[in-house]
Amino acid sequence: MTRVKSPKRSPPPSSNHTPGTEGSGGPVSDTSTTTMTTATEEKGGSPSSSPSSNGKATASNGHAHYHPQGSGPTATKEVVLLADESAKTKWANWSVRTLWTLIMIGGFFGCVAAGPVFVILLVVLVQGLVYKEVISLAAVPSREKKLPWFRAMNWYFLFSTNYFFYGESLIHYFQHVVFVDAFLLPFATHHRFISFTLYVIGFVFFVANLKKGHYRFQFSQFAWTHMTLLLVVCQSHFIINNIFEGLIWFFLPCSLVIANDIWAYIFGFFWGKTPLIKLSPKKTVEGFVGGWIMTIFFGILFATLFLRYPYMICPVKDLTTTAFSGMTCEPNPVFVPVKYYLKPWMVALVRHLGMRNHYVMIAPLQLHTIFMACFASLIAPFGGFFASGFKRAFKIKDFGQSIPGHGGITDRMDCQFLMGLFSYMYYQSFIKTSAVTVGFVLQNAINLKGQEQLELFDHLRQYLIGQGLLDEESCVIMPPKEAWAQLS
Repeated sequence: MTRVKSPKRSPPPSSNHTPGTEGSGGPVSDTSTTTMTTATEEKGGSPSSSPSSNGKATASNGHAHYHPQGSGPTATKEVVLLADESAKTKWANWSVRTLWTLIMIGGFFGCVAAGPVFVILLVVLVQGLVYKEVISLAAVPSREKKLPWFRAMNWYFLFSTNYFFYGESLIHYFQHVVFVDAFLLPFATHHRFISFTLYVIGFVFFVANLKKGHYRFQFSQFAWTHMTLLLVVCQSHFIINNIFEGLIWFFLPCSLVIANDIWAYIFGFFWGKTPLIKLSPKKTVEGFVGGWIMTIFFGILFATLFLRYPYMICPVKDLTTTAFSGMTCEPNPVFVPVKYYLKPWMVALVRHLGMRNHYVMIAPLQLHTIFMACFASLIAPFGGFFASGFKRAFKIKDFGQSIPGHGGITDRMDCQFLMGLFSYMYYQSFIKTSAVTVGFVLQNAINLKGQEQLELFDHLRQYLIGQGLLDEESCVIMPPKEAWAQLS
């Protein structure tokens, strides 16, 4: 009998077929490919991380996985932790990261000292850069060229969203200005309708530019833009509100995240041996725990130092103030030290240390800082892990290369947004004191009719005269315009 040699089967064409999935032993079947992909995903890798013809792992995010040739069991390539890297590589990376960390910290302190305007501009700048980096992930230039105004719509939605959120903040914290100024009053009273109109214009423009053959792409980009606005711009709005409540509510949360980043890196650099989470393979348990402990210590130190400076603790009432303006205010009770009496066993302990005190003076802020430091160390890093998962989904190592040794702006700010939102919620829930402000009274007074406003003014005038704060001859209600017309 003559044996007929059967021809080789080539893998069926598929949109998911990745070149280079064949090993040296011949083509890989669909079943084998599916098994390898599933095993890769179970080990924390990306489905697109497939072995090349020589058996080496191929992945664009820098955390590749190795798959041996054939259909045998898969093996995960060991990730080299910082503590295990070669001395040359490790210290070169250390030098670059340290230099740019010091530059960023110096710029951060400079903006805080320059005044709230520069701090707000810093937040807006960072927000815009993060928005640009995240939006760029889903960019498809070949399609965008066929869609006029595509990029412009992304930035238009950013503008309209910022107009709404920043307008809300300015109206809330500067009611005593915007509700008195004749030019700003219409914008303040109709702010939300104006914001809605701006958004509707963008929405109509988007629908009018839908193009056949690109519907799926355009709607996916529309959803991507709105998700980015929610995660970036919305959280930035709360950070701006923290600034207006007092610079310390911006400075302290940011400093806690920075301190945690630095100390987690240092502990991982020297002693990190135990991987923490697969999403971020170089993070270690030693760095996580060490960063937590040191962040609490430095948080209490920061709080103790800055609660003494009115510039840091006073709510922002004047945007032109700086660290050298010499401003004063009535401090929030959270900044006033309170006497705490020690337990008998504590008294005995401090006596062995040469101290005779039966009490300690502790500002409530120092206790609140412990909770904030715990969030910055234990929860805020999950913002970074979320970003790591994001990067793995798009097969990239960093969001950008704008900061040497650190990656992009988003790589540095991924924890700050979550921390800023937490700080706002924590402050509003446990620290803020409710009080009637001049702006609140004005906002309600302008809703009264003209005659009611005059009546309110007359009653207030009589009260101030009775309190000796106003001279009886110095304040006279002018007759209405109709009376002047009759006199003329």
